This record gives sequence, structure tokens and C-alpha cells, in this order.
Amino acid sequence: MSFLSYLINGISLGSVYAIIALGYTMVYGIAKMLNFAHGDIIMVGGFTVFTIVSTAGGSPVVGVLASVVVCTVLGVTIEKVAYRPLRGASPLAVLITAIGVSYLLQNVALLIFGSNARQFTSVVTLPALKLAGGKLSISGVTIVTIITCVIIMLALTTFINKTKIGQAMLAVSEDKGAATLMGINVNGTIAVTFAIGSSLAAIAGVLLCSAYPSLTPYTGSMPGIKAFVAAVFGGIGSIPGAMIGGILLGVIENLAKAYISSQLADAIVFSVLIIVLLVRPTGILGKKINEKV
Repeated sequence: MSFLSYLINGISLGSVYAIIALGYTMVYGIAKMLNFAHGDIIMVGGFTVFTIVSTAGGSPVVGVLASVVVCTVLGVTIEKVAYRPLRGASPLAVLITAIGVSYLLQNVALLIFGSNARQFTSVVTLPALKLAGGKLSISGVTIVTIITCVIIMLALTTFINKTKIGQAMLAVSEDKGAATLMGINVNGTIAVTFAIGSSLAAIAGVLLCSAYPSLTPYTGSMPGIKAFVAAVFGGIGSIPGAMIGGILLGVIENLAKAYISSQLADAIVFSVLIIVLLVRPTGILGKKINEKV
């Protein structure tokens, strides 16, 4: 039963990575840039809920909705102020800017909340599920996290493939110039992409802090990096790939902590990524792109 417990907890952690990775993979697939500030938006979402629920005495539902709104507005603002002026710049310039935005968000959070860890109150009140005569217990947070991940992935896939905005996103991801000639608002489409990715980061932040109730200005840093690894693992630019990569990463990390070493778990995760990329450089579901010369 202990193996099943570790496996389920790994799927839960991987589901959080998958939700974050969906934001990474959407922005990269459409805007062709890596938003390394994405992990810090998770932290902003967590502090928004913490402030409303713990300080202002608001309800968890209001806190979650406010978190989604704040992170969505923040994501759109970052895209407009920091990334849009660099649309035609080199990838290195955009990467440096993304790292700068990440440090900016962390330091603003340090100024406002300080460096001490805050105790996060879980917004999930679902009771634990007892199986096998009580030998296997699945927490409410785990159940909600896994179900939320599946719903988000299905909804996002439907949105991309069935809606007009989703089709515009696909067109922009293929060729921004051609999309402009077809009357598509490229800047608006990319802004919508950042809005969706940032709202997903808010949801991931709430679920992450509910499962691991310690909140600091650096809370989103490592999960953000691991989610990026998950996106690359599954095939960056692929929505199903982000989900598969996230869940596999969470399972590998949790089993490594349980059966090998908690101190070596991160090293094992990154080693598996290296091996996968050596065998399949595009990731599990990634497609090889032939560039015209």
C-alpha cells in the first residue's frame, strides 16, 4: 500500500507541475519565448489567497477568484510592458528580460511580505478518501489536484481546437507574418495566451500551497523550473505532452524521495530529463520541425 500511496502523491505533485507546464508550453508554442517569470506568478497567486483568507478574513472561494484575476492582469501587464517591445529582438534579450522580471517579482514580494515563511491555510475542504479498509488514504487536496489537472487539460485542448481565438493562436504559432496578413491581431492573441497561462499559474499556486502549506517569495522558483523541465520532457509546445511530462516528473520525484534519497531526488529528475533528450531531443510528444534555409 505504501507504493500506491507514493504513486498517487506523485501523480498529485505531477498534476501541479502539469498545470504550470501548460502555461509554459502555450507561451512557447505561440509566442516562441520562454517566460521564466512564470514560476513567480505562482508565488503571487499564493500570496493573494493568503492575504485575503488569512489577513482580510475573506472566504477561500473569493481568495481563489481574486488570485486568478490578479495573476491574469499581472501576466498581461508583463507581456505588454516587458516582452512586447522585444518582439523582434534576439531570443537572448528576451531570456534576460524574463529572468529580470522574475527577480523583480521576488524582490517586490520580499519588500512586502518579508523573507519568513508564512503558514498557508488550505482552501480545499474535501475529506480524505479511505480505501482498502482504511489502509490507503488519499487526501482531499490530492483528489482535487488530479481532477483539476484533467479538466484543465481537456478544456484547454477543446478551446484551442474548437474556438476562433484558439484557431488564431494556432495560426500565430505557425507564422506571425501570415497571421497578420489574414487579419489576426497577433499582439492581442499573444496577450490572451499570457492571460490563460497566468491564470493557470494562479490555480497551480493555490493547489501547491494547499498541499505544501509554506509560502515564501521563493515558493514558485523550483516548481517553475521543474514545470519547464516537464514541458521539455513531454515536448514543449504540446498540451498533452505538458500533462504527460508533468505527471511523469512528479511520479519520478516522489518515488526517488521514497526509495532512493530525498536529497538526490532533484538530481535524479534532471538526469532522467537528460537521458530522455539524448534519446528523443524533441521530448515524448514533440515533433521535429524542419526549418527552411
